[in-house]
Amino acid sequence: MANELKTASVLAFERKLDPSDALLSGGNWAARSESQNWAPITLREKSVRGTISNRLKGGAQDPAKLDAAIQNPNLQTVDVATLPANADTLKVQFTLRVLAGTGQPSACNDAAYRQKLLATVGGYVQQHGFAELARRYAVNLANGRFLWRNRIGAEQVEVTVAHIENGQSKTSWTFDALTHSLLDLTVPSAEAQPLSELASLIADGLADKARVLLQVTAFVRIGAGQEVFPSQELILDKGSSKKSKTLYDVDGVAAIHSQKVGNALRTIDTWYPEAAANGPIAVEPYGSVTTQGKAYRQPREKADFYNLLDNWIIKDKAPEAEQQHYVIATLIRGGVFGEAG
Repeated sequence: MANELKTASVLAFERKLDPSDALLSGGNWAARSESQNWAPITLREKSVRGTISNRLKGGAQDPAKLDAAIQNPNLQTVDVATLPANADTLKVQFTLRVLAGTGQPSACNDAAYRQKLLATVGGYVQQHGFAELARRYAVNLANGRFLWRNRIGAEQVEVTVAHIENGQSKTSWTFDALTHSLLDLTVPSAEAQPLSELASLIADGLADKARVLLQVTAFVRIGAGQEVFPSQELILDKGSSKKSKTLYDVDGVAAIHSQKVGNALRTIDTWYPEAAANGPIAVEPYGSVTTQGKAYRQPREKADFYNLLDNWIIKDKAPEAEQQHYVIATLIRGGVFGEAG
């Protein structure tokens, strides 16, 4: 049977960690418990006259040509988001659903492959459970990685994660994000117990033992009137916008894309070949890190998701435990993984 099995040409999985957009508001650190005192952060335009600072063709050896280029102003109109002048703290809030059904394809046109896939993932769950993956997801909630640039240089960062049932907070955990390092996924001893409880809840959600909806609230003390950083929009039609930077908002409120939040939460891959030097990267089929212009899981090294999955499902060659975690984390990520036509 194993020799006859082939990868399904149609194979897709839905994501099992489903975050909302993260909305930004501003207030004061001392008023963290007073929700009515937090004003939504809005976007505004700013026009600036910059200088030419890009690398010029040919190195601009001719002083006259350089002077002529510099005399041309670099005019820019950009979106900007800042805290109010009387507010020193940024509040970032989103919800996260943890869904069951890992390994169950939303679309698969090969019944034999689907049966083998479900059996393989079931064997993983029976042997390992979701404890290790859930712990890593919990760490990325506690350390505030989802804040991205807003976390850099902050004086204080407090993250509260609440388990919501019937619209009410059933249990909540509060973490000091700056005690966590972003370069590894270790846990400070002072926060081991609450993080263990949060990880256990996430694992139960993945295993279909509980319905898990989390509300995540981060308070970032950065200083009154300071600039904050929502997501930047990708403008495909350059002619439709005169702005050189367009920021993302939801009904006028500055926000971080749900995809960007999800990328931060799945930054748990420390099993790729160069992990010791680079730290965790987001779980991706080829270990792609666009900001570094590199794919850390190369097919020629048999370290990518497709080689590991095919060996596990088609050839019955189970990868080592760490790479099994990676494969299952990629299924939790979701995506379209069918055989190329």
